[in-house]
Amino acid sequence: MDIGGFQKNSLIDFPGTIACVLFTRGCNFTCPYCHNPDLAARTAVPCGGGSSGLNQLNSSRSDNADQKKIFEFLDKRKGMIEGIVITGGEPTLQADLTDFIQTVRQMGYKVKLDTNGTAPRIIDALFDLGLLDYLAMDIKTDIDHYPMVMKNPGHLDRVMESISLIMAKAPAYEFRTTCAKPFVTPDIMKNIGRMIRGAASYVLQPCSRKVDLLDPNFAAVDDHFLNADDMAALKSAVLPFVENTRIR
Repeated sequence: MDIGGFQKNSLIDFPGTIACVLFTRGCNFTCPYCHNPDLAARTAVPCGGGSSGLNQLNSSRSDNADQKKIFEFLDKRKGMIEGIVITGGEPTLQADLTDFIQTVRQMGYKVKLDTNGTAPRIIDALFDLGLLDYLAMDIKTDIDHYPMVMKNPGHLDRVMESISLIMAKAPAYEFRTTCAKPFVTPDIMKNIGRMIRGAASYVLQPCSRKVDLLDPNFAAVDDHFLNADDMAALKSAVLPFVENTRIR
């Protein structure tokens, strides 16, 4: 695993679970408002797609020393921490993601995965192996506007496939959108609502300009950022499609 950071405890990242948070490096998106630019900047290297999809992408490096320290930490914290959140970057770019999760599960921990949904075969295999307790998928915008943030717009169909898989197979899940213009407007939100119609949970979170962003110039434009009334309008636009929509 190409590990970019590790948070020893969190009460908010894994619903109902005291967890630690593992950050992986590398992302196949270029969202200008990304709050983890150091993680997103390191790009994973494709190595072909196997039949299972689990070795579809290979990380740019592996840090076994970091993994060993994390396993040692988890071993010492049994009974105090209940789960681990694997986020990024984009975790499904890690070739050894499945092996890592299997080890964590064998230690007795729950697992939450954060993903952008571009690796449905990997997600499907993790579900079939019973390795995930919770999955959070970022919905960036509607289908027409996704090419604005994807390094490979040819993978757009994978996003829709992942949405269907998650709604059909995830033990527990949420979709979520970081809200910033021009990627989200009330009309775009209606289209997103149609994409995830009937979802169990949808979370809207306003984009912050008080952190380092992947594109520093993005923070300089006032119109990119939404106030409370704007967020309420977005929620109203999607409520007819996803009843359990909330602002975080």
